[in-house]
Amino acid sequence: MIDMTKFIFVTGGVVSSLGKGIAAASLASVLEARGLKVTMTKMDPYINVDPGTMSPFEHGEVFVTEDGAETDLDLGYYERFLRHSKMSRANNFTSGRIYQAVLAKERRGDYLGKTVQVVPHITDEIQSRILASGEGYDVAMIEIGGTVGDIESLPFMEAVRQLMVKLGRENTMLMHLTLLPYISSASELKTKPTQHSVKELLSIGIQPDILVCRTEHDVDDDTKRKIAMFTNVSERAVAVCKDARSIYEIPRTFYEQNLDDLVCERFGFNQPEADLSDWDKVIDGLFGATGEIVVAMVGKYVELPDAYKSVNEALLHAGIHNKTRVKIHYIDAEKLETQDALMDELKACHAILVPGGFGERGTQGKMKAIRYARENSVPFLGICLGMQLAVIEFARNVLGLEANSTEFDRKTANPIIGLITEWFDEKGELQIRSDDSDLGGTMRLGKQEAHLVADSRLAKIYGAGTIFERHRHRYEMNNRYIEPLEAQGLKISGYSAKQNLVETVELDNHPFFVAVQYHPEFTSSPRGGHPLFNAFIHSAVALQNGK
Repeated sequence: MIDMTKFIFVTGGVVSSLGKGIAAASLASVLEARGLKVTMTKMDPYINVDPGTMSPFEHGEVFVTEDGAETDLDLGYYERFLRHSKMSRANNFTSGRIYQAVLAKERRGDYLGKTVQVVPHITDEIQSRILASGEGYDVAMIEIGGTVGDIESLPFMEAVRQLMVKLGRENTMLMHLTLLPYISSASELKTKPTQHSVKELLSIGIQPDILVCRTEHDVDDDTKRKIAMFTNVSERAVAVCKDARSIYEIPRTFYEQNLDDLVCERFGFNQPEADLSDWDKVIDGLFGATGEIVVAMVGKYVELPDAYKSVNEALLHAGIHNKTRVKIHYIDAEKLETQDALMDELKACHAILVPGGFGERGTQGKMKAIRYARENSVPFLGICLGMQLAVIEFARNVLGLEANSTEFDRKTANPIIGLITEWFDEKGELQIRSDDSDLGGTMRLGKQEAHLVADSRLAKIYGAGTIFERHRHRYEMNNRYIEPLEAQGLKISGYSAKQNLVETVELDNHPFFVAVQYHPEFTSSPRGGHPLFNAFIHSAVALQNGK
């Protein structure tokens, strides 16, 4: 263990969406491959306390950590790139959370009546959280959301400047990500935006140590020398990150440009060379695949793939481990309800996945897709809301019940999905298999234990009777309907350990019909995949090959 945690701050300039999170995670993975213990933190400048209540159109996916924090989707990249570090609520905080904490202290009188200001109170709070997030690690990568020069990110930048002065150059570095645009009419890469971006950093009082230049074109040595000269950065610290075939190629790209050596030299680390053979296997599996299958993703945010980022990545990982390219065909669930042409597109796919979500919009289209998968032996995977809709569809079309979720119809005759507090029998008693009285309608969040039924398909897939998966949902399957559902063939194959709530359902007489209440996509990784997604894609490949 290194005596003191070293901090690498990551900023972006010129334009947003350059991939700071992927760049930071890639460098972190190379440092981890050298035997260092690495963690990562994302600081977001928006005023929302967290992204939990934000629309996917605003923010994309909400990534859930083991301890139940609703965080930025970049934390998903962090976990997928790092083998030995799991993110927590300490690894993501927003301006809203910072101001909330400072105001709470002011109300308690912690500041002894002093005027509360951005400097020092807000910046001190930011610094304390940065330091806390790095405790116990050799290196902490700290990503600052947004772009240098944004008004809302200035308190974070000032906090970083102060912290770099306090801790010293021997304990801190800053990596700045910029864009090298190509002007086709002049057939020339332009370095001026990068120069101006660094100038903006310098005006704040921060000198970058590493520049990562994003580009679509090759960059010659003369251009790198020019960038180094005008930004006061060492030429060997100017890295080029050309658009790659896959984000999983970036760790080797950084390794080949010796960015990890720069970090180790700066911090005095004497570490062995990085072994990136596992990343090479990922790339070989990704681009060496011989077959291809098409998975229909039936959702209501299909025009925004970031809303399903972890699911998309989990399918990609499963393809790697099945030596098959997985192509995702997005189908708008709401339009599927009325457009026959979309039904034809659905039928042309090899497997169907219905992801999680909230709200009634598009649910009829999702159940239409689920019914087609169930009746036509098409491999199906339902996640969270996808499981709830699979249960409702089965109750309606097999049991003949007018079933629904109380999320959509508070007065439904058969509330097969509802809040736990709504499960009352004639005596007014809750119908759950537990003596636990700490119930209610609050959301289940984070890692929880579940027990799988022996000899079930899920137990065989996991190779275990007990599993731990992450949740993010409020509504549950009503245990009063377990008996009639199982009598008609829908097997309840998993229950939560704490309250015996339904976690998984499956059909025995089907090639692959599985739905789960939790979110397995949050724990999938390119180097290991996830057993459930691996099995799902395997079944689709087997059916395609006639096995």
